[in-house]
Amino acid sequence: MVDLHRALLRVRMTEETLAGRYPEQEMRTPTHFGTGQEAVSVGVCSALGEGDMVYTHHRSHNAYIARGGSVYELAAELYGRADGCSLGRGGSVHLTARDKGFMVSSAILAETVATAVGTALAFAMDGKSNVAACFFGEGTLDEGAFYEAINFASIRKLPVVFACENNLYATESPLSVRQAEGSDLCERVRAFKITSERVDGNDVAAVYDAALCGVEQARTGCGPVFLECMTYRWREHVGPMMDHDAGRSYRSKADRCLGRPGSGAAVRRPIGRTGARNGSRS
Repeated sequence: MVDLHRALLRVRMTEETLAGRYPEQEMRTPTHFGTGQEAVSVGVCSALGEGDMVYTHHRSHNAYIARGGSVYELAAELYGRADGCSLGRGGSVHLTARDKGFMVSSAILAETVATAVGTALAFAMDGKSNVAACFFGEGTLDEGAFYEAINFASIRKLPVVFACENNLYATESPLSVRQAEGSDLCERVRAFKITSERVDGNDVAAVYDAALCGVEQARTGCGPVFLECMTYRWREHVGPMMDHDAGRSYRSKADRCLGRPGSGAAVRRPIGRTGARNGSRS
């Protein structure tokens, strides 16, 4: 638990420092900060082992740091320096730390889901016991490529863990304008015969527990796992400011403090500390 807490602090303090310095106009790259979502990356990455591979999306800092990426090299990348983790050419969105098991991040929704499945296929074909893990937002489930990838992973029983960071918004669009009333992401994925679980994405212990089970299932040849981690994005979609500070109208300061969707957003049923303890795994 101390290690998990230390990892959370490392991610949060790095993000806060970078966000505080971003207005100095020395970082000439768009940034997608993951403040508030640290428990998802820390919980899942802490359940992975050496040789496992991680992919993530445009909100990439959390997973990069949680997987052991260099804070110095992340900062250097944002400043466009040659000693950045991507030689100063990738900016905030395209990070890599292959020696730490962090393959790459990308802004194209569902792209890294497909590449993670490809990595899992390579592990299976090579007879390795490694696992591929992929982080993405719930907006990725609006992309057709996501379903093609998970269908293939299910058919081949590939060793991959899909970690959905459901922060309730895609840019500025809440769930209610993107998904039919009563939609359940886990039920969608279960249609592909994939073990799916919803967990409290703000509880690092809950995420870690669920990820341990998921990684073990994937590693032992029992097929992929989907984790829907319910969380909340504190800052604006792109940039260092809070939404209410930026004069936005789609979220209020009260909504952010409570970590809940604004008016009209889809309502999710309550979740316990961890689905495994509540018996909600399927």
